[in-house]
Amino acid sequence: MSNSEAGALLGAGDIRELAAALGVRPTKQRGQNFVIDANTVRRIVRTAEVGPQDVVVEVGPGLGSLTLALLDTADSVIAVEIDDVLAGALPATIEARLPAKADSFALVHSDAMLVRELPGPAPTALVANLPYNVAVPVLLHMLDTFPSIERTLVMVQAEVADRLAAPPGSKVYGVPSVKANWYADVKRAGSIGRNVFWPAPNVDSGLVSLVRRAEPVKTSASKKEVFAVVDAAFAQRRKTLRAALAGWAGSAAAAEAALVAAGVSPQARGEALTVEEFARIAEHKGAGA
Repeated sequence: MSNSEAGALLGAGDIRELAAALGVRPTKQRGQNFVIDANTVRRIVRTAEVGPQDVVVEVGPGLGSLTLALLDTADSVIAVEIDDVLAGALPATIEARLPAKADSFALVHSDAMLVRELPGPAPTALVANLPYNVAVPVLLHMLDTFPSIERTLVMVQAEVADRLAAPPGSKVYGVPSVKANWYADVKRAGSIGRNVFWPAPNVDSGLVSLVRRAEPVKTSASKKEVFAVVDAAFAQRRKTLRAALAGWAGSAAAAEAALVAAGVSPQARGEALTVEEFARIAEHKGAGA
């Protein structure tokens, strides 16, 4: 921790004071739970391996707890905030608590799902406490839209963290696991208790690390084609792939032909397959035609 950060980070009292001054009450609708523990944000920055060379994009900065810790370590931070009041207040918080880095901060007042470009240099890292209700779509959108993001660390509901990091064959392996793995190597990077948030959520949280693949999945199929197979396979996850992919392929026989051509057992289920196997199935659509 640098000297500038020592007095800059927000504690529980600071958070409540700021919220009261702004008339802010965290809303369930936006999944707002503000981090009130300085040690937790320090740990997140450390686990994310953010350094002075990084341009970090943060989604949902809220009152700025994590933003300040990131800004003190990174070259610059771009925060994406949808809430009008929070977006309006954040620049003043940065100016007041970390004035030396105010010029290294940029705010994008928008829904993260609508963001297609960011100001300044391309981001190298994504670090965020993601609202539970939109965590997976926001994460996938950011990874897809900004290929320059090499490393990601997100704090999400523990159950979502487990799903994202699940390997094939796991009970919780599913659509989020496969799609995240299309972009990155994914692993759990720690657990976060409830008492570091205000208000305290009724679930635990987990950290998930995603390091972008050095090489994309080798396939002649497009991401859209591969994801269509993934969605179909898990829409009826208890069924065999021959049955689950019948709608996608046009018939159960066509699904079987694609699976056999891809070297995948028609009796297998989606939860047993790697992202590479889903890609091979996508390549062989229409194999029996």
